[in-house]
Amino acid sequence: MKLFIDSANLGEIEEALKRGVVSGITTNPSILSKEEKGDFRAHIKKIIGLIEKYANGSTRIPLSVEVFSTEPAAMIAQAHDFVWHFNDHPMLNIKVPIGWDELAIISELRRAGIRINCTCCMSYNQAIMAALAGATYVSLFWGRIRDTGYDAASVVRQVRATFREWHHPTEIIVGSIRHIMDINEAFQAGADIVTVPAKFLPLMTQHPKTDEAVRQFVTDFARWQTSG
Repeated sequence: MKLFIDSANLGEIEEALKRGVVSGITTNPSILSKEEKGDFRAHIKKIIGLIEKYANGSTRIPLSVEVFSTEPAAMIAQAHDFVWHFNDHPMLNIKVPIGWDELAIISELRRAGIRINCTCCMSYNQAIMAALAGATYVSLFWGRIRDTGYDAASVVRQVRATFREWHHPTEIIVGSIRHIMDINEAFQAGADIVTVPAKFLPLMTQHPKTDEAVRQFVTDFARWQTSG
């Protein structure tokens, strides 16, 4: 069970890494477009710098960076460009969306030793095809699956059961998280990893009864110290 942070914001990433609760980072073109406009590669380098700052010698923190073209030759060229520019990060994963032509891209990149996060998977068959092509991760989009009227938990459970039966090394990432309960249910359905928008991370530690208990403990002790 692992939590990744789904963000390209340097402040959000650092706050998560310093707490030791996330073990990976996922980005995509939409997430990156929310940051201050600048050199894309320089921004990714800053993220890698944060990983190096907070990782110890035994910690391996994957970072996923997505291609931003739909044309196969350009996708392959971008993937190799990312690997060349970010070669100081051995756990770099290139995000490639699922698709018939994209399976050939995944297969070619894997033969070149490049780790792949196959993204935008919405169904059992898409995840299976991505795994067969050699994807390191398959990313199932929980919220968007639900938008189509399907039970996202059932899709994750089915993929998990098949990977377990095959003893297949591909890991399941669940993304498109919209509520705290999505995180809980995704883990319970068998996700290896849930990638979470930064806003949910502090919320996962909060409960009104926790606040109530802490206030009571502090108040009772202070009253005891001043009594008599």
